[in-house]
Amino acid sequence: MRSSSIESSTERENCSSENKISAGNGSHCSGTVTVIGIGPGHREEMTERAVHAIESSEVIVGYHTYLSLVKDMIGDREVVGTGMREEIERCRRAVELASEGKKVAVVSSGDPGVYGMAGLVLELVQKLPEEQRPECEIIPGLTASSTAAGILGAPLMHDYAVISLSDLMTPWDLIQKRARLAAEGDFVIALYNPKSRERASYLDQIRDIVMQFRKPETPVGIVRKAGRPGMNYTLTTLKDLPSQPVDMQSTVIIGNSQTYVEDGRMITPRGYRL
Repeated sequence: MRSSSIESSTERENCSSENKISAGNGSHCSGTVTVIGIGPGHREEMTERAVHAIESSEVIVGYHTYLSLVKDMIGDREVVGTGMREEIERCRRAVELASEGKKVAVVSSGDPGVYGMAGLVLELVQKLPEEQRPECEIIPGLTASSTAAGILGAPLMHDYAVISLSDLMTPWDLIQKRARLAAEGDFVIALYNPKSRERASYLDQIRDIVMQFRKPETPVGIVRKAGRPGMNYTLTTLKDLPSQPVDMQSTVIIGNSQTYVEDGRMITPRGYRL
């Protein structure tokens, strides 16, 4: 595994004539950038398409923690890794490398289109002149909510909403509004990024909002490190949620008005007549 600096040279050439291909909507770079969902990070929980895309790429780009999850697939390929909150820098570097004709893979935990890197990569590609744009492919992966749901039972069998409690890019009042509307609409609610040191009270505030529309006994499932080593889960209720240990590695699923727990499994009926 060869590391590469995220700094780009001012002398770097853009897509040269030999690195262009003809496409239906114009001339494009022959380089590609593939945004890959690695799910929890285990090879057996990734699609064959995702594994093949990593193993056939020239450069692998990602957050250091996610790169470590797929290090056995990387081999001696060039690697561009960055830390937390450096998403723009690493995605811009991936697009730059692809525009030079490289075959680039951007690894993203879960599904890259669900709070992942897919949207950011596509936005950056579209900012390039058309003739410099690399081809971009998105490969889906297991989301944290899907993985957590499978561990808990079948809580997502009916309509559900996924809400992140991180207010780094979404105003807190808008997050609260979305939670209120989801609760009023009787959606099952999956919460990402539920609690951190800086946002210690956010989960309790959302729980108080949901309590306006749900019974205190409404089942709640908490899965920490879903699908990864050290995983654990808890079944509790909306009333008792504040007393449960929750952190940034947790996914919280709040049932709807019909959700129940039987034999340790959280179930939301789809509506079949049994």
